[in-house]
Amino acid sequence: MSQSTVPQQPIALDPAGRDLHGEADRLRQRGCAALVELPDGIRAWAPTQYDVLKQLLADERVSKDPNQHWPAWIDGEFRETWVNSWVGVTNMFTAYGSNHRRLRKLVSPAFTKRRTDALRPRIEELTAGLLDRMAEAEAEAEADDEGDGGGGSVDLRAAYAHPLPMQVICELFGLPEDRQADTARLVESIMDTTATPEQAAATWQEVHQLLAGLVALKRAEPGDDMTTVLIAARDEEGSALTEAELIDTLLLVIAAGHETTVNLIGNAVHALLSHPEQLARVLSGEVPWSDVIEETLRYAPSIANLPLRYAVSDIELPDGTVIAQGDAILAAYGAAGRDPQRHGATAGQFDIGRVDKGHIAFGHGVHYCMGAPLARLEAGVALPALFSRFPGLRLDPGAGGALPVGSFIADGFAALPVRLK
Repeated sequence: MSQSTVPQQPIALDPAGRDLHGEADRLRQRGCAALVELPDGIRAWAPTQYDVLKQLLADERVSKDPNQHWPAWIDGEFRETWVNSWVGVTNMFTAYGSNHRRLRKLVSPAFTKRRTDALRPRIEELTAGLLDRMAEAEAEAEADDEGDGGGGSVDLRAAYAHPLPMQVICELFGLPEDRQADTARLVESIMDTTATPEQAAATWQEVHQLLAGLVALKRAEPGDDMTTVLIAARDEEGSALTEAELIDTLLLVIAAGHETTVNLIGNAVHALLSHPEQLARVLSGEVPWSDVIEETLRYAPSIANLPLRYAVSDIELPDGTVIAQGDAILAAYGAAGRDPQRHGATAGQFDIGRVDKGHIAFGHGVHYCMGAPLARLEAGVALPALFSRFPGLRLDPGAGGALPVGSFIADGFAALPVRLK
């Protein structure tokens, strides 16, 4: 991105994402898109208006392949930084055109409506088990407190919001239980945009070692899981799927298949507990849980800023801003969800009664998240079950309060302490 094509000075984003939505408000003042600087000096355009971002996501002049359309990457820049985990992969996340269609077709059988619907009984079973363990932990904590009736403090993310989608996606792709903790830790490391180049490189190496091990295991012991299906496609004579594409596809579906749902559940619980009058409307049956889920996706999408896309040719935006050929684009989902031009003066408020809950939290166009129905199903089971079991659930500021994740990409909580009664 040459300075001659840039009419604005970039705004440096906070790598730790400590004020995601306040930052989005400031970016929005720049017009249709703001020039931003990401960690390690990466410059990108952040479209903050709902309509503009949605149009760009479906525009054929916008690519996700850095090897074809990002000159800085082609020239060897940024390859040892945090962004390598996001753009240096070879899967449908970074593919363009016919290559994207080929890779997406291989994964789509895992997320058909039939297969997703069939997961409901297992999701309900896992949910019940996690709630039982939370109740047992509460009873033990209360006994330790000599029965003061206060209930124990529980980290809802660790006890519930994280293990549920993690277990579901791991079972779907046959990831053994003894490798799940390492997988979760590595996915969190990828989301950590404050990582040093050395840390990013170590994460990259360990992720690929773990997933190569999964592939070796499933080749030796095939199962009724999607990893076995992908391996069969890879090993089929004449298959165009490379070993690197196989491993990087597993990284994409396992990471995206649980981390975004973790944040959806956590963000919904936090928003409801912060707005007890709205929670009461849901518990009374006045407002359906589906409205809670959609408003959460609009108000606090699990991914606030998604790197990166690239302009295949010059793109002029409605306000005259030009994203030049080769410029990087940051999909600012968090800013678009609270765009006043779409949602009015109350765009920054959580309101389950909002008539227009339109959002693009799962993307738009050919890269729309195929796991969206599964995420909605998991949240649709987890949220009502949680509040039914613990109607007195409340936030626990005494335990340090909710701790946001340290990332400008993810919007969620690293810890969400609650009291169960």
